[in-house]
Amino acid sequence: MVECKMEEMPLSALFEQARKIHLLATESGEADQEVVRKGCEALRKCEDMVCKLGLFSTNETKEDISTNNLKYILVPFYLGELTERVEEDDRTQILKASQAKLKEFITFCETMELLPQEELEASTQRNSDSHVDRRARKIARFKRQKAAESKLLEIKERKERRGRSSRAAALSTPVEAGEEDVLDDDGEEEREAWFTTISLAICKALDLLEMLKKEEEMLSAMKEKQEKEGDIQFFRDLLDDRTRRAESWHRDASVRAQYTKPAPPITCATFAQDVLEGRAKVSQAHEHKHQPMIFGPQSVISGGFSSERERMAAQVFQPGFRMPTMSIEEAGLKEMEMMNNWQERNAKLMEEANSSWYKDNKITGPRKDDEDEDEDIDAAQDKARAWDDWKDDNPRGAGNKKLTPCG
Repeated sequence: MVECKMEEMPLSALFEQARKIHLLATESGEADQEVVRKGCEALRKCEDMVCKLGLFSTNETKEDISTNNLKYILVPFYLGELTERVEEDDRTQILKASQAKLKEFITFCETMELLPQEELEASTQRNSDSHVDRRARKIARFKRQKAAESKLLEIKERKERRGRSSRAAALSTPVEAGEEDVLDDDGEEEREAWFTTISLAICKALDLLEMLKKEEEMLSAMKEKQEKEGDIQFFRDLLDDRTRRAESWHRDASVRAQYTKPAPPITCATFAQDVLEGRAKVSQAHEHKHQPMIFGPQSVISGGFSSERERMAAQVFQPGFRMPTMSIEEAGLKEMEMMNNWQERNAKLMEEANSSWYKDNKITGPRKDDEDEDEDIDAAQDKARAWDDWKDDNPRGAGNKKLTPCG
């Protein structure tokens, strides 16, 4: 990294230097304390320069801010994250300073109308906050974070493809004077990328604020216990354990934060139920067999029943209607098999009907003589005449006279 006095550096160069230090400290985990403190100092200098230049005003909104100045909104967020990684004897002061910068970032985003609506509603209803609401808010925040990461990855890939196309076009066709700006005109894309980065930073800042608040409460409780019991070694062990867990959390978070494409959507309701209940993973979608849903305790769902008690326990929570014996996929396959069998049978019958044996048998089969046919015709005519004579002698309704009123 190029050594240069911070007082002599412009705001853009100073911000880029601080941003590289932030990426090194948060993603790779290789930055030492000297580099972290240097990054904090650079970010504080950026804050002073932004304040002196008056880049932002409370009367403005996100639409009024120029694209070149959007990145400086992230200065308090970067400073809050780096401050949390500074190692001091008094950890509580570090936590308070980090929380102050993160809250400053959240407040400014709220003023610029960058904070999501559900987070605004949650901040106004803090007193009536329940465990269910916190869980739903965390899930929505996680979805927004994944969407922002996917969008940043898409923008990055789009820029790389456009860069390769531009280089290929430049090799094939010389660029005339004044056309360079036309080829590199991606102001709207850059603005979209910074807005997406700010949205991702908001999600991370809210999660980090909750974690730092819990840590501060834990440190306060441990300090009170230390004052009461005087167990200094116990407090240090807990603090070391917290440091190890925090470092592992940051390492895992840096791996999770890598830009990855989202998982394909789950289109099978049975497989979605298996994923929610822990019987399958999203990556096993291609190996999943569509089975009808099974009701009963979790302990007896996966395997067979080893005793009569387990069989009776599995029948406790049953629906009040008859459950299907096969899934929709299996029913479709069964119906398709029946249709194939029906088509094969019809084809076989048509083949037999068109065969020479069937036609010869039909032609050479036994026939009645002409005399027998004439006798049958005469018998039918006699039967018809007798029936007509009987109807003449017995008109319709003649036997029901006693049932009529005047009978």
